[in-house]
Amino acid sequence: MSAVLAADRFDAAATLQDVLNTTAQDFEIRPLPRDAGAVGNLGAEVLGLDLSQPILQEDFERLQQAHWKHHVLVFRDQRITPAQQVAFSRLWGPLQIHVLHQFQLPGYPEILQVSNVRNAQGQPEGLGDAGLLWHSDLSYKEKPSLGSLLYAQELPSEGGDTLFADQHAAYDALPQALKKQLEGLQAEHSYLLHYEALRAKSPWRPKLTQQQIDEVKPAVHPVVITHPGNGRKALFVSEHFTSRILGLPEDESRDLLQQLFAHSVQPQFVYRHQWQPHDMVFWDNRSVLHLATGTPEHLRRKLYRTTVEGSKLQA
Repeated sequence: MSAVLAADRFDAAATLQDVLNTTAQDFEIRPLPRDAGAVGNLGAEVLGLDLSQPILQEDFERLQQAHWKHHVLVFRDQRITPAQQVAFSRLWGPLQIHVLHQFQLPGYPEILQVSNVRNAQGQPEGLGDAGLLWHSDLSYKEKPSLGSLLYAQELPSEGGDTLFADQHAAYDALPQALKKQLEGLQAEHSYLLHYEALRAKSPWRPKLTQQQIDEVKPAVHPVVITHPGNGRKALFVSEHFTSRILGLPEDESRDLLQQLFAHSVQPQFVYRHQWQPHDMVFWDNRSVLHLATGTPEHLRRKLYRTTVEGSKLQA
């Protein structure tokens, strides 16, 4: 039986026998409760799986199928190191480095600190206002993110929830005439679209250097994508990063995007995650949008995020 290594104690020197001797873990994947009227299969929790241990290939494939089906997996009660988070994240593909290099966890460039905590010098140690607009992480890349893994370090006693909106369900609910209208359309995604407006409101966002600006050139993707894993269609636009639909007059592009933005985050498509200590949430950026609800300024919130590179998206 083969296994995938997902613990930093299993290094490159691990032998095949080490892998073959790995014991399967007994874990459960259980759909999360949703509000009345919710549609789709959004959200499942993974219980009894220790991510500090190696993951058998068959268990990895079970997780992959659940990720394609539920789009958001919540791994409960994890006690893992940054190195172990990076190792588990790498099982899913190459990791992407966020453009705000100053908010990397020291020693781990793959980890973005999502944090409202300030260091001893009074400077932000992480991105404190991440996720204030609905978005899909790194949709402005030529190869957008497959998924993001966010691991709770410190949680506030109130606030700090994360909302997820199922974009498969949103597409399925579109009128047939609108689905037809969207066929073949492509949209531009830009990291810079709202950056300065957000920076004007927030002490957390640094001024971008020219080198950072050069790292985030706009990318173009289909308005409706076909998910490379589950084969389902999904909307792929967001208010945070989608700037325009190519080939349409500016007013038509703006009006159509506003219509899609409003439609895509209706309550029946949304799961609200109320964080528990030691949660790690792994969501599919090709299937969902997400939004941070905000944290009271006097309360601390710190999480570590890794982001897995996906493939170029197809209609």
